[in-house]
Amino acid sequence: MKTQNILIAHPSDEKELSVIKAFFEALKIKFEIAQDSPYDPEFVAKIERGREDYRSGKGIKITSFF
Repeated sequence: MKTQNILIAHPSDEKELSVIKAFFEALKIKFEIAQDSPYDPEFVAKIERGREDYRSGKGIKITSFF
């Protein structure tokens, strides 16, 4: 039995993604693009709200003594 290798790429934009896809297709390497996010959308929205609150001055800075 052949060992299956898994490659994970993180292209930063559509151009990089299209180059990676073209490369795999040229070498006839099977690939798939995951459409699901590993994060709960509600959790992501909560984090984004917190970041926006901080940017708008609603955050506080806490200093650690460690």
